[in-house]
Order: sequence, then structure tokens, then C-alpha cells
Amino acid sequence: MWLAAAFVTTLSFGTNNTIFKWSTGNGLSKVHIQFFFYLVAFMLTLGYGIFAEALHFNLLAIILGGLIGILNANGNIQMSRAFEKGPASLTSPLIGANAIFPIFGAAIIFHEQISLLQWIGIASILGSAIIIQYSPGTTRLIEYRPWLLRVLLAIISFGILGILMKTTSYLDISSLNTLICMYGGGCIYLGMTSLREKENWRKSEVNVGTFVGLISVIGYSCYFYALQNGPASVIFPVVSLNCVVVILAGCWIFKEKLKGYQLIGIFSALLGIIFTKM
Repeated sequence: MWLAAAFVTTLSFGTNNTIFKWSTGNGLSKVHIQFFFYLVAFMLTLGYGIFAEALHFNLLAIILGGLIGILNANGNIQMSRAFEKGPASLTSPLIGANAIFPIFGAAIIFHEQISLLQWIGIASILGSAIIIQYSPGTTRLIEYRPWLLRVLLAIISFGILGILMKTTSYLDISSLNTLICMYGGGCIYLGMTSLREKENWRKSEVNVGTFVGLISVIGYSCYFYALQNGPASVIFPVVSLNCVVVILAGCWIFKEKLKGYQLIGIFSALLGIIFTKM
């Protein structure tokens, strides 16, 4: 069941990233979209917690959950800024490599045993994520220093986020309470970011953000479930394959053509998943 939950997370994250990709071409603010999706998700999870009488906050849950929310929001913002400074063909694979941090964290900090076949599967999945997203022959110039800074900040944010998520599962902190703190902390951070950047607000951002928030609740709920019941060293590479969803959605929605090397990447990713289960 934990692997199925990881796949649901992959699908959810891929859907949201597709929406972010669509919003870029329509001039919508990623900060505002994220603010509304965090706000809606916070209200949903808090409402459910009150209804189910499952609210049991402690200082550690508030701190870890808030940090996860801030890191996720900041990672998404840095990633969008990196896309503005350099080609997606280089940016996406580099940021996607953040999965290496929680994988090594699972092995070193949480003492998860990883077999040779699983290492091969993990390497295959990560390699596939890079192959699938890579677009050779790009001629777009890079504003090197600001681009590299944004990429590094995104990698650090997403990498630490993964380790903290595994930490909450390792400490048996309620995933619901962590989610509430995560969305609350992220909402505050994004609200402050919006006030600082002074962007114009649009009604369409409310609608898109609400939809993304609903998907996010499903995705992160499954993410925490998977981490509580399965090995993080396998779950993180599987979740990193959300790029496959974006590629397939691009073929269907944006009429993009799937290239031969991307098909090879998808096949090797599936092969890697089989290895991680052996």
C-alpha cells in the first residue's frame, strides 16, 4: 500500500506542476497561487482535525511542520525564478537531483538498509528523471550566477524538506497535525512574500490555487502515509518521477511530442521501480 500511496503522490505533484507550467504562460503569480492553495489546504486539514477530534499539537510538530511548509513554498518559488534565468532543460534535472539528500539521509540518519539491487533501481529512477526532463540543443542563454543561486536554493529547500518529512514519521508525529502546521507555516510565509513583492492580485489565482490546494492535500497525505510505512530510500525516487506526469500531460494538453529518449527514460524508470521492490 505504501508504494501505491507514493504513486498517488507522484500523480498529485505532477498534476500540480502541470498547472504551474500552465499558469506561467498565462501570467499568473506563482506566489499568489501557492498562497491560496496553502490557505485552502490549511482550512481543510484544520477543519477535518477539529471534526475528527484529532488535534494534538506539540512544539516539535509545530516547528517541523512549519519548516516543511516554508521550505516547500520557498523551493517552488526558487524553482520558478530559476526557470526565468536559465533553460528548463538544465534547471529541472538539477533541481530533481535533490532526492539524493533524503535518500542518503535515510541510509545514514535513519539506518535504512539498501540492497545492491535497490541502489541500482534508485540510480535508474534518478537517471530516468534527468533523461526525461532533458532537452538537448537549447540555445537559450543563462544568467549564470543568479540562475545557479536559485537552483542551489531550490535543491537545498527540497532536500532538507524530504529529510524533515522522514523525521516526522520517524518520531511518530501525527501526519495530520504536521500537515496543518505545514500549510499554516507556508501560508504565513507566502503572505509575507506577497506583501514584500507587491504583485497585483487576480481572481483566477484564487480559483487555480483552490484547485491546487485540494490536490495537494491528497498528495501530501499519501506522502506521509508512504513514509510512515515504507522505506524513504525508495519513496523519494518514486515521487521524483512526477516529471513523467508533466511530460505526458504536455503531450495531451499542450500538444507536445514525446521524444525517443523520453520513452527510454520512462521505460528505465519502470525498470528501476521493479528493482527497488526486489
